[in-house]
Amino acid sequence: MEVTNTSTKHWYTEDTASPLTDVHGSVHVPVGRGFFRTLRAYAGPGLMVAVGYMDPGNWATDIAGGAQFGYQLLSVVLISNLFAILLQHLALKLGIATGRDLAQACRDHFSRPVGIGLWLLAEIAIAACDLAEVIGSAIALNLLFGLPITIGVLITALDALLLLYLQNKGFQILERIVAGLIFLIVGCFGYELIVSQPVMADVAAGLIPRSAVVTNPGMLYIAIGILGATVMPHNLYLHSSIVQTRNYGRNDAGRKVAITFATIDSTVSLFLAFFINAAILVLSAAAFHFSGNQQVADIADAHRLLDPILGVKLAGILFAVALLASGQNSTLTGTLAGQIVMEGFLNLRLKPWVRRLVTRLVAIIPALIVAILYGERGTAELLVLSQVILSLQLSFAVIPLVQFTSDKTKMGRFVNPSWLKILSWAVALIIMGLNGYLLWDTLT
Repeated sequence: MEVTNTSTKHWYTEDTASPLTDVHGSVHVPVGRGFFRTLRAYAGPGLMVAVGYMDPGNWATDIAGGAQFGYQLLSVVLISNLFAILLQHLALKLGIATGRDLAQACRDHFSRPVGIGLWLLAEIAIAACDLAEVIGSAIALNLLFGLPITIGVLITALDALLLLYLQNKGFQILERIVAGLIFLIVGCFGYELIVSQPVMADVAAGLIPRSAVVTNPGMLYIAIGILGATVMPHNLYLHSSIVQTRNYGRNDAGRKVAITFATIDSTVSLFLAFFINAAILVLSAAAFHFSGNQQVADIADAHRLLDPILGVKLAGILFAVALLASGQNSTLTGTLAGQIVMEGFLNLRLKPWVRRLVTRLVAIIPALIVAILYGERGTAELLVLSQVILSLQLSFAVIPLVQFTSDKTKMGRFVNPSWLKILSWAVALIIMGLNGYLLWDTLT
């Protein structure tokens, strides 16, 4: 987007560079220092991407799925995670091989009207994701400190200041904070699984796909919500950019090594996300479905019933602590994704505080209205709806990603091999088919 006004008082700045150009290549990668030293240097972007796969939106869909259908939807969590591993590999490969993030690649390839349309859809997805973070954090504050949901929603606006402060401290500081919060969440749910005592044979059986997921409309709705909550469209834009923060050799040999280690980082991180999502669903099934509380469908109900059902005092507190950590973690990465999307598609660079304020207001306003009018139950339903919206937007990020990484003129020697092209397009078509069915079912 061409900006001709040169006044320094405006809220935009003239800068045609990538939004993260100042940190691209800023993280040192050792040469010839061994596998694990090299892997340690590449570790970080995968965890930041994994955050989007364990945000509060996942909690809502996983709790509803576990309470209503036991372990049956565990297979959907697993399949969604495998989809995520594949798609994030394509995203990081695009960024490393071309030096362009997904948003920039779309701007380069498509006509301006198509690019604007894709940008608008990406912004809707980011707004839906941020909505989940706002509601999740507000619910966590309510559960921990008794704050009204409306007050909690307003407090979430303050995290913009925290994010701006952290951004000025360096990219690896953000990565370390994200990693610390992730391992806090893992610890909380490790405890929850121990005290809930699920039947592991039944859990293992739940990993096997079954036809009821497609034939049962209620199960399908939640399954598509899980897909939307697990495979996040904004993460594809995010990963294709932040993977370039490593100072790998900008030649074919250096890129090959970078793709290998970035894929390991991404895959391991996403299996952590799978553990957390599966733990939420298993906890919900063990605590609620098999105790006659199948009606539990939101986070507040789950928190209230955990202690009396499980017979321990810490379960509810750790549940809320993990929820708050999840919401704050997602805030950090969601803002970066927003910057990458806007600046990549439009070539318009907003000052960080403006971008954060706009993104947060878009999420706060609907959350505040629903909280005032309908209370906790309304915000819980809005949380699940946000994940369905994310799922509907997913195809518009996945298809360009698969298209670009299958194009030899863009990727050179790093183009997808034939087997990966077939697999990638199959995943894209499955996502399109599920979303098309959901849309048709909703309209008719």
